[in-house]
Amino acid sequence: MNLNYDFDALGELLAERRFKALRAELAEMNEVDVADFISEVPPTKKAICFRTLPKQMAADVFPELESEDQQIIITSMTDQELSAIIEDLYVDDAVDMLEELPANVVKRVLKNATSETRSLINQFLKYPENSAGSIMTAEFTDLRATMTVAGAIEHIRRTGEDRETVYTCYVIDRARVLEGVITVKSLLLAPDEAVVEDLMDTEVISVGTLEDQEEVAHLFSKYGLLSLPVVDHEKRLVGIVTVDDAIDVMEQEATEDFEGMSGIHPSEKPYLKTGIFELAKNRIVWLLVLMVSGMITGSIMGKFEAAISALPLLVTFTPMLTDTGGNAGSQSSTLIIRGMATGEIDMGDWFRVLWKELRVSLLVGVILGSVNFIRLIITYPGNEMIALTVALTMLCTVVMAKLIGGLLPMLAKFCHVDPAIMVAPLVTTIVDAASLLIYFNIAAHLLSL
Repeated sequence: MNLNYDFDALGELLAERRFKALRAELAEMNEVDVADFISEVPPTKKAICFRTLPKQMAADVFPELESEDQQIIITSMTDQELSAIIEDLYVDDAVDMLEELPANVVKRVLKNATSETRSLINQFLKYPENSAGSIMTAEFTDLRATMTVAGAIEHIRRTGEDRETVYTCYVIDRARVLEGVITVKSLLLAPDEAVVEDLMDTEVISVGTLEDQEEVAHLFSKYGLLSLPVVDHEKRLVGIVTVDDAIDVMEQEATEDFEGMSGIHPSEKPYLKTGIFELAKNRIVWLLVLMVSGMITGSIMGKFEAAISALPLLVTFTPMLTDTGGNAGSQSSTLIIRGMATGEIDMGDWFRVLWKELRVSLLVGVILGSVNFIRLIITYPGNEMIALTVALTMLCTVVMAKLIGGLLPMLAKFCHVDPAIMVAPLVTTIVDAASLLIYFNIAAHLLSL
């Protein structure tokens, strides 16, 4: 259900300093919506607005705020208030916050955290960026195999309030080695005297702390997980990744792929909060590459200037041929990149991809070529050879473009280059140049130019 709140009315309460009424309204809202409201409040009033929140709600709202808003609020807090917020945050939320804040603000935050919290945060900050360790949380529910169901439920009741999730519990031994997994549902449906060891699932899906976050997100998608245990090199349980963090990773990776396929260097900042110089820098590289590719296609047309002069009608069809080739290549590359991202396609499937794209391209190319041939002999009667030239070029261009678009992402992956960033500009460059070479060479032979 979508909840629509009147932010203007809330803003009026804040402007009129009717804090009691504002507190009552905000207390009834979802923490994500409260964070959205605070983001629209003028900077000078963000801290005042945040202070009107009930204590527990403030801790829930804080990780949902943009890093700029967090910095403003932290700056206005007393050390005691800051300490309370930090202790109420889950460790992964605290780490995400600290990674975005300036060094002087981070120093103050860590100074006001307890030694235990500070130790946990520092441990998480040491994991490589975009690794499973960097996105996991240490607040999970652990059990012992020797516990009875009654004892396990009592343990969950006693410790669950500070855990990020209690639905899935992890069974560990005295050395914290992961032995199994069990759900609260299984515990609730089992007799009180039953032993956890007899109920737990020992086939546990887990990842190492250094595993790439994209692989973590893939496991969530593949197995429909709510949480995923993270273990060190000795198989000791050190944290879990929850589904909300996995969704954030999926969104981040999808955004990077979309930006890369559009020839834009990926940026973690929101569009409206990114400076014009940074936006220009992120876009200029591949625009330069595409500009150079345009010069290459221009030089190819220059080499066939005599053919163009003898039959100017040939130039009319070049945009259609290059655009169709580019679109055909982009279709194939997009499907292959998606298949590689979801794990459906790996490097060993290159021949299957080649064979499938060849058959698809022949079918599509014959249809497009035939349609163009019929259209041209109707539009330009008496120029059947020109129509045949365009039709054959269309067939060859589509086949060539789809083969390149299908295999180039796999080649990029083999060379340890992000396919989403590299493929789109290269497909455009290669297909444009190759389609013109095919076109004018077929024209030279069929039309005796």
